[in-house]
Amino acid sequence: MKAEEFLFPHEKVREKQDKLIEMVVNSVKERKNMIIHAPTGLGKTSAVLSPVLKYALDNNLKVFFLTSRHTQHLIAIETLSMIKEKYGTRFVAADIIGKRGMCLQPAVEGLHSFEFAEYCKSLREGGSCEFYENSRDSNALSVQGKKVLADIKFLSPCHTEKIIERCRQSKVCPYELAINLAKDSAVIVSDYNYVFNENIRKAFFGKAGIELEKCILIIDEGHNLSDRMRDLVSERLTSITIDRAIAEAKKYNFDETIELLGGIKKVLEELSQELEPEQNIYEVLIEKNDFVSRINKINDYDKIIADLDFIADTVRLRQKRSFIGGVSKFLESWRGPDDGFTRIIGSRRIKNRPVLTLSYKCLDASIVTGPVFEKAHSTIVMSGTLKPTAMYRDLLGLEKCEEGEFENPFPEQNKLNLIIPMTTSLQSERSPAMYSEIARICAEIANTVPGHSAFYFPSYRFRDDVDNYFSKLCRKTTFRESKMTKEEKKNFLEKFTSYKEAVLLNVFSGSFGEGIDLPGVLKCVVVVGVPLNPPDLELRELLKYYEEKFGGIGKYYGYFFPAINKAVQATGRCIRSETDKGVLILLDKRYNTPFYRQCLPSDTEYTVSKNYISEIRNFFR
Repeated sequence: MKAEEFLFPHEKVREKQDKLIEMVVNSVKERKNMIIHAPTGLGKTSAVLSPVLKYALDNNLKVFFLTSRHTQHLIAIETLSMIKEKYGTRFVAADIIGKRGMCLQPAVEGLHSFEFAEYCKSLREGGSCEFYENSRDSNALSVQGKKVLADIKFLSPCHTEKIIERCRQSKVCPYELAINLAKDSAVIVSDYNYVFNENIRKAFFGKAGIELEKCILIIDEGHNLSDRMRDLVSERLTSITIDRAIAEAKKYNFDETIELLGGIKKVLEELSQELEPEQNIYEVLIEKNDFVSRINKINDYDKIIADLDFIADTVRLRQKRSFIGGVSKFLESWRGPDDGFTRIIGSRRIKNRPVLTLSYKCLDASIVTGPVFEKAHSTIVMSGTLKPTAMYRDLLGLEKCEEGEFENPFPEQNKLNLIIPMTTSLQSERSPAMYSEIARICAEIANTVPGHSAFYFPSYRFRDDVDNYFSKLCRKTTFRESKMTKEEKKNFLEKFTSYKEAVLLNVFSGSFGEGIDLPGVLKCVVVVGVPLNPPDLELRELLKYYEEKFGGIGKYYGYFFPAINKAVQATGRCIRSETDKGVLILLDKRYNTPFYRQCLPSDTEYTVSKNYISEIRNFFR
């Protein structure tokens, strides 16, 4: 296979890339969908993006490269730049992040997406955003906007940060320029929401003149898509949100709104009477009409939504966010469909204060993704953690789907896969003695490994219980991950890597569960326990739904496979290039049982050993 036939950006096509390119070409030609499991190092971005771009250019189609990771935006843009430089191919590419991330207005980072959308709308409609005003002239770009757009096209493909900086210099709106750039772009690199969020898609596609039927979708980090789409159409209302909305109404003297919100809070309290904390029942299912009928007793449901929307818009003229608007949005969402959703009220204590949460939770990602896949020309879902591919095909609702699995391209002798069957994170066996034993093993590993090690725990509570013993035994500097902003994460990792040897204590759901690339730095990753989701009411409803839809495999789809994939994803932080060398450890006796062994990747051999220190020393010799 010749590289130039498919605009391949590198000198030669490797054997595994050859097979992947062939699969991709056949898929887009036949308008089929694909799921590709391809571990880090295969070069899947180049092997997928280049032939898709060639086909799109030849057939007047657009390519969406969708990813939630900042680093993958960079890789995609760099790949496109290499293609343009190598072949002199003329095309435009747009790199677009979330609208809030592109906004030049000060202090919008703290707003939730919905709050920002409403705030942006109020500024535009009120003529109060100088950047938007400078960009537009009636219904078209202003002279200044056209000049900046011409500059950006000349630079294309370029990363969104360059676009934002160029717009900042001319005081024009980066998002408005990005939409106009997208009109003429062959490739659009963006977040999932630009295609899968129906409201955003309609607005964006409408302004940019894009037709979904003429788009090829490449979905990177596809293992995240199901959970992201379920979260996208889920909503929740907490007693804290209502309290803040009441405080907001008091601040601006909206007396009727105060009374209205007080009534809604009382409904939550009435519904919570079904909870029985003395019997450890902290959450129960709620019927849609039960909540609606109670709200109707306060006032007409639709009128309440309209009134709250009006007040929220008034509040946003005076401040950026409105909690009143958040209440209104939840009320609107609550009346959504029943099939594939569940409704739950729960109670928990936060800082010694009881908090009620009413949730409308999506159980079925294919409700969102299925209609998009059906309309698009073709879709390619890819990741280094997409096993079993059949599960993701089923969960996402991919029809006419080809499945491809590729082995890890890195030398096997560069990694040691260990299972240490001596401890467990099983809830029934947690105790100070167990935490102490886990800490002892972890400290021995950290003290033996020559260099940096990372440990992943099921929860912050579990990590801290182990760390009470670990910190006294570990001889290396220890870093403890917490919830961080993008800038805080960057500074944290820079400090961690500045040490010759150090230890990182993470949580699977935390800042570094995935998306952390430290090639040549990490020499060991230890997965402590099995990262199973907590067996709460939502999970029980999810498993029930999956078993009804998929049969006996449903419990694997909803519970076991996601946990194993989290563990494998974490161990993947260590070997990021063909020269990296490291130890990957699963620390829980359950991994050595037949049931869990069958869930582990079939292409990876694990050594089960209690003599782990000898194994580690021999490996690094």
